[in-house]
This record gives sequence, structure tokens and C-alpha cells, in this order.
Amino acid sequence: MKVLITGGAGFIGSAVMRKAVARGHGVINLDALTYAACLENVASVEHDPLYHFEHADIRNRAALDRILVQHQPDIIMHLAAESHVDRSIDGPSDFIETNVTGTFNLLEAARAYWVGKDRPASFRFHHISTDEVFGSLPQNPEQRFTETTSYDPRSPYSASKAASDHLVRAWHETYGLPVVLTNCSNNYGPYHFPEKLIPLTIINAIEGKPLPIYGDGSNIRDWLFVEDHAEALLLVAEKGALGRTYAIGGENERTNLELVHSLCAILDQMRPKVSGHYMDQIEFVPDRPGHDARYSIDPSRIRNELGWRPSVTVEEGLKKTVDWYLTNEDWWRKLLSRHDVSKRLGVSS
Repeated sequence: MKVLITGGAGFIGSAVMRKAVARGHGVINLDALTYAACLENVASVEHDPLYHFEHADIRNRAALDRILVQHQPDIIMHLAAESHVDRSIDGPSDFIETNVTGTFNLLEAARAYWVGKDRPASFRFHHISTDEVFGSLPQNPEQRFTETTSYDPRSPYSASKAASDHLVRAWHETYGLPVVLTNCSNNYGPYHFPEKLIPLTIINAIEGKPLPIYGDGSNIRDWLFVEDHAEALLLVAEKGALGRTYAIGGENERTNLELVHSLCAILDQMRPKVSGHYMDQIEFVPDRPGHDARYSIDPSRIRNELGWRPSVTVEEGLKKTVDWYLTNEDWWRKLLSRHDVSKRLGVSS
């Protein structure tokens, strides 16, 4: 099987890339190498004959056509996206151009390629999305997102991803393009870009900086270890029912404050401070505009139909993640100088 992965130098894309190569699949990494991409994420496979890199932007239709014809993939896994909510608040246009227009270009290139090959039954377009398209849940453990939850995006980021989801479904219904879709909960793990909550907390903690918590820290997220997510994505790409959506969650809900407390406790064990505790560095800051209260996914469909379930608890995953950042300081230090990585974003309304 040959898989083209857009955004393969990013956090989730690189995890899928490494796992696919390890399983003997040919992979094409199509990435524009914007600020959050890092080719070091795929350094372990870059010299493998199964791996090929294409420096290209999904907004460039001609480049997409060339790459598809040249590499002849069996599956397209579309992960390339602008994904940071705070950045979308300050600069929404990049999110519309990449997540909406870029997805449209990729769908049209995929359709032309699929039709040109006489519509092979083995071809699939797998669109990877987020649970943020469903909006915000009340703090009621009985309510969770499912594949039939109505869309209610609240940020420019989630609105752009909702639009891309609708495009993919429309291309399936109108043109018969063979698609599968997935919506995931918050990912975490090795190679997570330093501006996101978990790596930012780890890095700020060991550098003696404040650990910022939005609002009162009561916002709840369902945390999914990135390697578990990569496993699920490859499973859906190969065996998911065409036209079907699969919600992928870690079944590990934590408030942001609970999560930061856990990270501080792990750091106290792995790299104790000379005096005091990392929790002393917590600082509450003004909340993000339109901050969703809670996300939670019911992954029953993927569990019942495809046999997937998360293998890593949040406690295990956080320990693995902290250990990775402590032993890979060279990786994240190089990224801290990139555009606005250390700056508080998303404060405008």
C-alpha cells in the first residue's frame, strides 16, 4: 500500500508517517514546511526507501496534480492544516486559505486522479478533523460527542475545519469520491509543537517561567496519546466504511488545571527543583475569547466496528511525554525562536 500524507512533518502527521513506514507501507510526505512543521520529526525514516518527501503546499493545485500522478498513491490521508486556536483568533485568513481552500484543491486533485485511473475500488481519501467542530459541551459527564452530533464551531479554527468536513462529505455525495472521515480529541505526546498546552507547560516549568492557565482552569479536554491516534487513523484508512465518520477519543477527560497539576507532579519526580515545587509557578491569566467549556468523545463506533481503543492512559502518556521532552531538549529549543511561539496569542476579541 502506498499512502500520501499531507502535513507529514507536523505532530500527528509525523506519528502516522513513522508508523506507516514501520509497517512496510510506501509513504509520500507532502508538506509546505510552515512554522509548525519540522523534518526532524521524520528523521528516523528519511533514509528509508519507502519514504519520499515532497515540499509542496495544498493551496497549489498544479503541484498536487503532479505529485499524485508521479507517486500513484492508493490512499490520501489529509492532515495538513492550520490548527492553533489562538493563532486563528489573531489571523483567521491563513486558516481559511489552508483548511478550506487547500482542502478544496486536494479534493479536486484527488477526484481528477481517481477518475483518471478509472475509479479504482481500492482508492480512499481520508480526511482527518477535530472534535472542535462540534462546539462546546456542558460539564455533564453523560453528554459526549458522537458522529451524529450537530456542528457548532466557535472559533475561526474550528469553523474552517467544519467547512472542510462539509466539503469532503459533499465530494463523496456529489461525485462519488471514496472518502472516510475522522474527528479526534486533543492529542499529546512526543514531537508536539511547543506552543500547545502540554509541551508549553513542560518547557516553561523547567525554565522557571510562569505556567499560564486560562481563566480558572476548569475547561475540560479529552486527551488522546498521539501514537494511539496514529494507530486509529491507519486502521480507518484501510478498513473504515466508505462515507463513514469515526470519532476518535482517548477517554481521558481532565480539566486544564488538573492536567497542569499532573505535569508538575511528574516533573517533581523526574527533575526535582532545588527548592519548592513546579506547581508554585502556576499563574492564572485572562481567558481566551470564546473558550469552549468541554470536549468529550464517545468512541463506540470505532471500537465496535474496527476494534480500536486507546492503549495508553493519560497518566502513562504524560509520563512518556515529560520524559521525551526532558531528553530531547535540542529538538524543542530550535523551535522556540520560530514566529510568535513564546508569545501569548489569541487575546483579541
